[in-house]
Order: sequence, then structure tokens, then C-alpha cells
Amino acid sequence: MRKSVLALSFVGFLTMGMATAPSSPAPTAKAVLRNAQGAEVGTANFTEVPEGVRVVLKAKGLPPGIHAMHLHAVCKCEGPDFTSAGPHFNPDHKKHGHKNPEGAHAGDLPNIEVGKDGTVAVDVVAPGVNLGAGSHSLLSGEGTSLVIHAKPDDEVTDPAGNAGTRIVCGPIMK
Repeated sequence: MRKSVLALSFVGFLTMGMATAPSSPAPTAKAVLRNAQGAEVGTANFTEVPEGVRVVLKAKGLPPGIHAMHLHAVCKCEGPDFTSAGPHFNPDHKKHGHKNPEGAHAGDLPNIEVGKDGTVAVDVVAPGVNLGAGSHSLLSGEGTSLVIHAKPDDEVTDPAGNAGTRIVCGPIMK
């Protein structure tokens, strides 16, 4: 009887070990952010998480204040206007804005606040996107870019939240 209990305990221990064994690392990507003059102003690191994709942004040399930040549908950042990044990433063909009853785009991210010293550090999750395959991947097809705009996003107005010109852009790369 004692050997049976020990054997079952050992099997249970092995099973627990298997259940908590580390899985393969989460997919990641990175964007080097440049301003309209082509100068590097920061980076954004992307990690796939259960809720979507975690975006960790660190930048400097930006105008102080509130700015819109979006994922755009094309992996291209030609300055000075960055229109090459295309429209917002929107695989579900929704309207723009977190406050829009018909929104939001998958590329709609929260506004960011740049400090008086021109720096910003942000850690947000973009829900409903991934770094794998398929229409919701930031890396499939033409790829995507991270764009910072001159003004805040009003979170309602389609197609871009009245966010103004694009002042920073970074192609998202594996």
C-alpha cells in the first residue's frame, strides 16, 4: 500500500512538472522609430501575449503633450509625411475609435503623453492582434508600422481620430 501511494505521488509530481514546464518563447518583433528628418528617436518592442500584442515604447525628442499612437497597415515609413505606412491596421473593417460604437480598428492604440523633456515610455496591449500568421498578424502580408501623430486621437472620428500629421514612424520587423 505504501509503495502504491509513493508511486502515485511520484506520477503526480511528474505530471505537475510537465504542466508547468516552460513553453516556447512568445513571438516578438521590434520597430525602430524615426522622425520626419530620419533621425532615430526611439524603439518599440512587441511581444505576443494571451490578450494580443504587448507594445513597450521608449522615445525621446518628441514634442511634449498628448499624441495619438496607431498601428498602420503597411510596413513602410518614408518621410517626411509617412503616408507610405498606409491607413490604420483594420483587418475586421471596423470604424475608428475606442468610443465609436462601430469601432475600433485593430490598430487603434491609447493616446500617449510625452513629457516636457520630450521623452515617453509606454507599455500597452493591442488586443485582437498577433505576431504569428493570418489576417490579424502584425507581420503577415505587407506587415505593419507604428505611427505617432502630432495631435491626440479623439477616439471617435473615422478614419483616424483627427490625430493630425504623422510625426514618427517605425516599420514593425520580426
